[in-house]
Amino acid sequence: MSANEKDIIQKSDKSRFLFRLKLGLKKTRDSFSTGLIRVVSGSTELGPELWQELEEVLLTADMGMPTITWIMEELKKGVKGSSVLNKEEIIKHLKKILLNTLEKAQVERLYPLEGPSVVMMIGVNGSGKTTTIGKLAARYKGRGEKVILVAGDTFRAAATEQLQVWAQRIDAPCIFQKNGTDPSAVAYDAVQSAVVKKMDRVFVDTAGRLQTNKNLMEELKKIKRVVKKVIYEAPHEILLVLDASIGQNSLSQARLFNEALGVDGIVMTKLDGSSKGGVLFSIARELKLPVRFIGVGEQVDDLQPFDPQSFVDALFD
Repeated sequence: MSANEKDIIQKSDKSRFLFRLKLGLKKTRDSFSTGLIRVVSGSTELGPELWQELEEVLLTADMGMPTITWIMEELKKGVKGSSVLNKEEIIKHLKKILLNTLEKAQVERLYPLEGPSVVMMIGVNGSGKTTTIGKLAARYKGRGEKVILVAGDTFRAAATEQLQVWAQRIDAPCIFQKNGTDPSAVAYDAVQSAVVKKMDRVFVDTAGRLQTNKNLMEELKKIKRVVKKVIYEAPHEILLVLDASIGQNSLSQARLFNEALGVDGIVMTKLDGSSKGGVLFSIARELKLPVRFIGVGEQVDDLQPFDPQSFVDALFD
């Protein structure tokens, strides 16, 4: 294949990626971009009324008042130091602020050079955690990695059954034990097995009762401690799965899980069914947590690696 043909394929893949992203973000984008168009095309001049209109647009995307207040302050400072005073330039500056907010939180994740990478998946019931594990496992297996799924939510038979279905679908092993078994024991056995079988990646599902339940947090801490007995650096990544439809409540969940366990990254699901995608800006600014993946549909490839530039472009399109 020539370099030109490869370039054409890469551009085509990127175009498909952006199309699916824009389609998946339709609800958030529609309310957000419609509001921006209304502000730009309206008769309101620069001043308090315009700032109020922009603030209302940010509210519709559920960015949260602390983050909105900060954004507006940054926007006013930028305008104050500029000789350009038209509304189009203000919107461009807003876009830069939002992009910078997401980019500052993104950090490169380093994985072990040898042995399996252990990924601990956490989140409350209903966030889409088990489905996310299946999609992530399918993604990495498609890249040639040997993956193993671990049914660590031993309190819900449905979670184990769902993970087994995903394992069968992608032809990957799934480690599970009977209901009520100590989740940390399941995780320990699975990581040991992954080492022996020279697997590349281990996805550990966990229970997801209410995030305010102290016993849940202690249970998750125990799993984290136990897998370290097999691989000292494990878990190499703790991913928190959040449901976009709950808006600012996901910020509360992220804060509590991060305080208890030290979250390495966020997976935001169900963005296609929500107009509250702006909460990602709150999470990035207030908690400095990077977003790893976003879910913008039901298909396996609708769970996409998060790219701040593409995300912001899609919102402003």
